[in-house]
Amino acid sequence: MKLLQQIQSGRSYLPPRIMTYGIEGVGKSTLGAATPKPIFIQTEDGLGEIDCDKFPLARSLDDVLSALTELATEPHNYETIVIDSLDWLERLIWDAVCRRESATTIEKVGGGYGKGYVLALDYWRKLIERLGVLHRDRQMMIFLIAHAKVEKFEDPEAPSYDRYSPRLHKHAGALITEWCDAVLFATRRFTTRTEDSGFGRQRAIAAAIGAAGGERILRTTGGPACVAKNRYRLKPEIPLSWDAIVGGILGSNNDVTNLITNTEGETQHG
Repeated sequence: MKLLQQIQSGRSYLPPRIMTYGIEGVGKSTLGAATPKPIFIQTEDGLGEIDCDKFPLARSLDDVLSALTELATEPHNYETIVIDSLDWLERLIWDAVCRRESATTIEKVGGGYGKGYVLALDYWRKLIERLGVLHRDRQMMIFLIAHAKVEKFEDPEAPSYDRYSPRLHKHAGALITEWCDAVLFATRRFTTRTEDSGFGRQRAIAAAIGAAGGERILRTTGGPACVAKNRYRLKPEIPLSWDAIVGGILGSNNDVTNLITNTEGETQHG
């Protein structure tokens, strides 16, 4: 069949591919558990207090890939794959690279100079390929969780500044960020006030806004403070809840309703 006979038109609607990263203890895993019928692939041991279905703790990259293969080939009713977390998964990928290259650390692979991180992209692409099969063929939503780090960003049009980003090597972070439909930064809303510290000096003090340590929010648009993006025209800042994410996505495109809600039109909470 000629390529001209294979041209597709119109819009295709698939479940979201979301990465949420953020500060410690803000509720990233709890948010993942609120997605529709989730199954967790856990690469770190931190789900003990969360009521969810999960595979045994993955101790190698092969464990993760085997879980994805079973989800692709065996019958099940799960609708969302949650990987918790990407930065611990990255360690498993580095271990796989080191075994393949007979190196003791990722920095020493191929003689150094960052070659190990480049080779790790082969494994990240294999992972994305497996996730893509589940996303397209099984219509499963992808929900990826990562911790946050503070990095110095060299802005070519302004002085460098610090910002939050996923705790991944820059090559892997760029690959995952590009693949996902939304990258959301989970944090708490703070304000600052100044007080007299003596000798005519002022110091800034951060104070949480709201109860219980500050209102938990998701930042959906990138800027000087954090890496973030979305393809759904979400508001720049929304509450940290699955209802807020669903509401924002549906507000921009009602045709994806059946992909992220249940058949009765009510948001699923897992």
